[in-house]
Amino acid sequence: MLETTKKAGANRNLEYYALSLSLLPFSGNKPLMNLADYLASPDVFERLVTDLRVQGWSMQPTFFSAQLNQDLRADALQLDDTDLKQAGIGRLSDHHKDQRRRRDSIRWIDPETPARQQYLDAMLALRIELNKSLILGLWDYEAHFARYDEGDFYEKHLDAFKGKSNRVLTTVLYLNDDWHDEAGGEIVLYDEYDHDMEIGRFAPTFGRMLIFLSEAFPHEVLPAKQTRHSIAGWFRVNNSIMGAIDPDQ
Repeated sequence: MLETTKKAGANRNLEYYALSLSLLPFSGNKPLMNLADYLASPDVFERLVTDLRVQGWSMQPTFFSAQLNQDLRADALQLDDTDLKQAGIGRLSDHHKDQRRRRDSIRWIDPETPARQQYLDAMLALRIELNKSLILGLWDYEAHFARYDEGDFYEKHLDAFKGKSNRVLTTVLYLNDDWHDEAGGEIVLYDEYDHDMEIGRFAPTFGRMLIFLSEAFPHEVLPAKQTRHSIAGWFRVNNSIMGAIDPDQ
């Protein structure tokens, strides 16, 4: 009986794994490329995984290929005021706008252009590999362009609160050419346990990627002295319960 139960459990696991794979390998009608095809170098993913295991966050000076970064920057620069909306804080019934706390403008990313489609494909490939390496159970990904004009900022905050959100990993990709230190606009990361202790301060230089546990690390965006472009995103788990749809955006 025990052996039969073990086999049944193993079969269910294999069926679930097969179902997961059957849902994941395609984007539209096009087979997904390997994650390595999107990356700046062959070892950047291993550095990311090691960092996440050891400290829960990772800053990679260049993560994706130069061409993908350039194409995404071109898309970001084409967005005008009519394409963007004032960003808010909170989600669902708690969502509201407060320019005393957050002043950037955003546009949620859909596969409307080749660059955006390729970015979403790359993040899907990254999600699959992160699940294989870290067993995170990541289910999907959402992201938006963010534009900070001169003087804009986002005060210290968490992207998720323990037990109250489906966001697991935060990603930030920077799309700013020729960014100088005096331009400001750094993201500041704070310690998981001491929220007043700064553990990293990073300028939004072109191609830089910051990834961290959404529930663990408070962070803020300092005022910029020139327009600043990035893509902020979140890998999420599926918290749908008893027919209630797990919300996004």
